[in-house]
Amino acid sequence: MLPKYKRVLLKLSGESLMGDKSFGFDTSVISQYAHDIKSIIDLGVQVAIVIGGGNIYRGMNEAETGIERAHGDYMGMLATVINGMALQAGLEKIGVFTRLQSAIKMEQIAEPYIRRRAIRHLEKGRVVIFGAGTGNPYFTTDTAGSLRAIEIKADVILKGTRVDGVYSADPEIDPEATRFNVITFAECISKNLRVMDMTAFTLCMENNLPIVVFDMNTPDNLRRVVTGEKVGTLVRG
Repeated sequence: MLPKYKRVLLKLSGESLMGDKSFGFDTSVISQYAHDIKSIIDLGVQVAIVIGGGNIYRGMNEAETGIERAHGDYMGMLATVINGMALQAGLEKIGVFTRLQSAIKMEQIAEPYIRRRAIRHLEKGRVVIFGAGTGNPYFTTDTAGSLRAIEIKADVILKGTRVDGVYSADPEIDPEATRFNVITFAECISKNLRVMDMTAFTLCMENNLPIVVFDMNTPDNLRRVVTGEKVGTLVRG
């Protein structure tokens, strides 16, 4: 089956890598993700990835931790590089060529982020993993995902989460919550639905970049989304 999208940016949360653990990452989850990513690479889809760092370090309340916000955000950026290396290892183990690019220079570990080089890697069929967020504190990895997707001219952001789409309310709290198949950016704002943080969401809206929110933990969902099956929620202009 022909893919619906040629170039995608896959946004993963750091917490999703934990599986059932309370910290770090579950190798079985990384293996599943790697095989799912390979399945769409085999269809000819170009894949870039941004991963959060919440499974290792999440910027917490400065008053509680005593760690200044900017300092904590840099710690979180380093956590995303660790996650990127873990996923890189999982992908290369099954024969997928990858490049890890970092917004913070660390030459022994990752290439510096260079937009044209990233696009060239994608054109050659390599998976490009963007680490260290935007390289700036006060910006989330959601914002980094939106920014990188726009820079590389991705067709869509695929936001892989632990829920199967966007709901009218938190389905874990409200049993009456209903899932949207398709929703517009404007409707998300009017209904106060938190698809991404507002900076990331506004970037997508202003650049008319669609977002698909889906359950990444269900094997083969990624391939189903890419081939146009009705999986998750499509957020569009």
